[in-house]
Amino acid sequence: MSMQNQKVAVITGASQGIGAGLVEAYRKLGHAVVATSRTIPPAEDAGVLAVQGDIADPATAERVISAAVERFGRVDTLVNNAGVYVAKPFTDYTAEDYATVTRINLAGFFHLTQLAVGQMLAQGGGHIVNISASIVDNPDSRVPSVLAALTKGGLQSATKSLAIEYATRGIRANAVSPGTTRTPMHDPQTHQFLADLQPVGRMGEIHDVVEAVVYLENAPFVTGEILHVDGGMSAGH
Repeated sequence: MSMQNQKVAVITGASQGIGAGLVEAYRKLGHAVVATSRTIPPAEDAGVLAVQGDIADPATAERVISAAVERFGRVDTLVNNAGVYVAKPFTDYTAEDYATVTRINLAGFFHLTQLAVGQMLAQGGGHIVNISASIVDNPDSRVPSVLAALTKGGLQSATKSLAIEYATRGIRANAVSPGTTRTPMHDPQTHQFLADLQPVGRMGEIHDVVEAVVYLENAPFVTGEILHVDGGMSAGH
């Protein structure tokens, strides 16, 4: 595939966990990938461009999209995977917690997506996938998480708004809403407790979430969808 015809995916939070799995999956689909996180090392694969930066900083968003266009000429898909999760009783959240979670989960999404949509409009289309969290739709008294609901819940609503705003202009917007997934974010000592929260009795695996994103990538009639990959959490307990 020539670079002129090659599709390009931008993936945030790409250095480990779900993000790293997404980089691998999009390369298998034949996409070039711009992978970004604060600590991502240079890529050995010529089809992957690694860009270090704090996604909450608007300057990072500018560097990521500019690098994608300069290196590969376009942006076809943006996967907003970077996120932070802080589970605390509501009255225990600090001003620092609030600032950190909103900067990464909301500001990070906003600045990068705005630039990506501008590029997609110039090209005639594209696809945005936001990674949410099932607990924002299905609160659990054992895991208080108001900041997740505030930020990731907002992301889900924004997904639907984007889908409708750009439905006639070739840009789709979808979200994947995972249950608790086995990633480096979770201390192994908590895995059994977290598995017990899922109706199916196990944690999700990285490939479960990655395969859901790949499905959405290959589903041109699907937009505005919040796809739950959560072991049944969204169905009830």
